[in-house]
Amino acid sequence: MQDGSAAYLTPDIPPAEAFTDPAAAVDRLEALYADATAFLSRHFSACVTTGRPPQRVRAFYPEIRFMVTSHAKTDTRLSFGHVAGPGVYATTVTRPDLFRQYLIQQLGLLIQNHDQPVIIGPSDTPIPVHFAVAGNPAVSVPQEGVLDFSLRDVFDVPDLATTNDDIVNGVRTAYADGSMPLAPFTAQRVDYSLARLSHYTATDAEHFQNHVLFTNYQFYVDEFEAYARQMLADRTSGYVAFVATGNQVITTPDGVLQPIAKMPQMPTYHLKRSDGQGITLVNIGVGPSNAKTATDHIAVLRPHAWLMVGHCAGLRNTQALGDFVLAHAYLREDHVLDDDLPVWVPIPALAEIQIALQEAVAEVTQLEGYELKRIMRTGTVATIDNRNWELRDQSGPVKRLSQSRAIALDMESATIAANGFRFRVPYGTLLCVSDKPLHGELKLPGMATDFYRSQVERHLLIGIHAMEQLREMPVERIHSRKLRSFEETAFL
Repeated sequence: MQDGSAAYLTPDIPPAEAFTDPAAAVDRLEALYADATAFLSRHFSACVTTGRPPQRVRAFYPEIRFMVTSHAKTDTRLSFGHVAGPGVYATTVTRPDLFRQYLIQQLGLLIQNHDQPVIIGPSDTPIPVHFAVAGNPAVSVPQEGVLDFSLRDVFDVPDLATTNDDIVNGVRTAYADGSMPLAPFTAQRVDYSLARLSHYTATDAEHFQNHVLFTNYQFYVDEFEAYARQMLADRTSGYVAFVATGNQVITTPDGVLQPIAKMPQMPTYHLKRSDGQGITLVNIGVGPSNAKTATDHIAVLRPHAWLMVGHCAGLRNTQALGDFVLAHAYLREDHVLDDDLPVWVPIPALAEIQIALQEAVAEVTQLEGYELKRIMRTGTVATIDNRNWELRDQSGPVKRLSQSRAIALDMESATIAANGFRFRVPYGTLLCVSDKPLHGELKLPGMATDFYRSQVERHLLIGIHAMEQLREMPVERIHSRKLRSFEETAFL
């Protein structure tokens, strides 16, 4: 193959083929991807041992293309699985083995709703060698400086100029060839996030479940492991494994987990079900930057829901330490998403999530109706980017908090909700009041320990029960049309 004056060594590229069977289409995607990455891995290993090859080496991501020529009405009751009008739609695909069930579902709906085949073949987007060899135990990656040539002189490397969120941000509505996006993320964008997830969480993407809990305290991790062991002891629970940092897997309640030498930035744990409908817990720590980073990358896995279950400052004198706050709106002063999602964009509460959380609170606390108001407030949660906001001139922050009717303040919830809105991932927030700085109720070390011990267990249990309720809902109820825009991708 020629590209300008440079000759490229490429694998044999089969012609594109039409499929009406979604499973067979995904089989072809897997074969194309496996051949391309094996080709790159083989040549990468060869150049490590024998030196720079005489030609540049290139392989391509597989691609899905879909063509609609009619304006005929189709079933649009689902928020996904159909295209808006006639045209050619396309997306590149990576790791079809990891996304197999997701792809089968999305392709099946397209074929069914439009009565048209999907076209599977190679794209013209090169696979960066970094992503092709990542996680391949048969490939030995040399240390920096060992090679006597630059990788980019032989292989394609990640191109950040084309690895972006233009599709989900509504910036890109068509590709250079005139085709329109079929999926919310390109293959390079997905590969980039898969690599980042492994780095930040110290667990592989294959372990992530469809229901994700975020927290900002280690105490929740300890309780999550304890709960996981209880579930593994119960053969009727449906949970089959617990995965801790370092990809440590236990399948029995007495399984041993070793402490790892270096904890990742966002320790992550997975209570798995065989169908992927388990629960993942991510300790994002404190701050909107980590909240954005985690959700930026987890979004490519297309989870069914994510919830924030953490601690907050109560802003009302009528609140008590340990009360719950169910976010119904958000005051966004985190600033990390301003360039991607302007602050004037409303972040609506999602009824399905709100109901599941409220019912879970009632179930765990055994309080209902008017009595539930004694321990839970529904209202606006303010998220800020300054942990020590109390030390600033109070006239500004307190006035804004009062004008917004905020009842609680933290550093993560609005970021997680806003990114859920941006990425079309259903979101929600249930916080627990851990201090009341405006009213002089600050935690002392001993008080904090007692408080956490008494509150964390039931707070986490509420989050888990809410997720288990959502798991029983049809997927179309959770992924509602409230999160979809005018020009939306067919893929969820």
